[in-house]
Amino acid sequence: MKLVFKISSIFFLLIAFGCGAKTENAESQQTTPAVKEISPEIAAKLDTAYFAGGCFWCIEAIFERVKGVEEAVSGYSGGDKPNPTYHEVSYGKTNYAESVMVLFDPEVVSFKTLVTIFFGSIDPTQLNRQGPDVGKQYRSAVFYKDAEQKKVATEVKNALNESDYDGKIVTEITRFKSFYDAEDYHQGYYDLHPNDPYIRSVSKPKVEKFKKHFKEYLKAK
Repeated sequence: MKLVFKISSIFFLLIAFGCGAKTENAESQQTTPAVKEISPEIAAKLDTAYFAGGCFWCIEAIFERVKGVEEAVSGYSGGDKPNPTYHEVSYGKTNYAESVMVLFDPEVVSFKTLVTIFFGSIDPTQLNRQGPDVGKQYRSAVFYKDAEQKKVATEVKNALNESDYDGKIVTEITRFKSFYDAEDYHQGYYDLHPNDPYIRSVSKPKVEKFKKHFKEYLKAK
């Protein structure tokens, strides 16, 4: 009985503090879209990159702090169904992963740097999960747009496997197919709700890790 209780308790904690458990709370808190408008002049200079690495609140918050990133948008990538919803994705009803679209200025920050920051901000050895978030919808992936992005992402992954992870990285390097913006209440969630228990216990440690290890890429305050 004690073993059953312990396993049940762990399962409850995973559910209670997982990204997918925050849906209703997030909907009630968020009232204004947090994706900023970008002028055509600035947009013309930007490139895009797409990453999945667990809850998109965490990954979005990290890339928002990278010098040269104009905007990071939470959404869904890696699936086929048109217009997926958070409820469908978070309950594993699609093949989508919670993802982030990164709009960046390649004259300020390279795609290789973004990939390096991405790998340094997640645990790339965890299959179909990141921390308390479990399921294929929380898998880690780099969605490449072209042959050059595929080459760069693969080189970074292979270099890490040879030096730090000994071939244990399970992060996908897969062709980009589509990206759908997540609902408005997910955008900018980290900064809008710093006292949310999930943000404090899961997201903030990841952001702090990024700030510690990638100081040279931090935006000026």
